[in-house]
Amino acid sequence: MPYINTKTNTVITKEKEIEIKKKFGKAIELIPGKSENWLMVSFEDHCSMYFKGKSDDSMAFVEVKLFGSADSGAYNKLTAAITKILKEELDINPDHIYVKYEEVSNWGWNGSNF
Repeated sequence: MPYINTKTNTVITKEKEIEIKKKFGKAIELIPGKSENWLMVSFEDHCSMYFKGKSDDSMAFVEVKLFGSADSGAYNKLTAAITKILKEELDINPDHIYVKYEEVSNWGWNGSNF
């Protein structure tokens, strides 16, 4: 049950959104037991954002939430993949991307909880 939300101050075209979603679907497999089959992805583009007091560079804040937990090595691999994808697709430098992880013990779906 992973969920990835990407906020950025850049504009994401529908084509780029689909490509990033596809690449996130593959990257989530870096977390043991996770796959695109349960992945939900959302995008918030053209956000008003500041980093280091400035708003003139492209930047992103990515939230990854997942049911259960993973080790730091898996998170490191996923962070590398996410920042690479956003560099390739949106030309956002990795040093202007934050990735936040949240492990969730209660996750509801289809009228009940896991």
